Amino acid sequence: MLDQMTLYPIADDVLFAPGGKVVIRTYGVAPAESGTVSYRTWVTGLRDQPRYWHWGHFEAAASGHRQVLEWLTGRGPQPAQALS
Repeated sequence: MLDQMTLYPIADDVLFAPGGKVVIRTYGVAPAESGTVSYRTWVTGLRDQPRYWHWGHFEAAASGHRQVLEWLTGRGPQPAQALS
């Protein structure tokens, strides 16, 4: 399935916390036969479960990645488009 998808990396960050490391990745993904790109931010390493967000376009994804970092570091609220 992934060989039929094109990934467009936007941002990657790693936070180190007492419980382990948390990885935040934001990327665009598009099926090979389509030019439509959807943007996502994935957070792995949280105790609860992995979390992800969907964004409508590149600028929202880049801004959303920063919002997720601010939330995880305690400097901002949890972004509203969370899907778990």
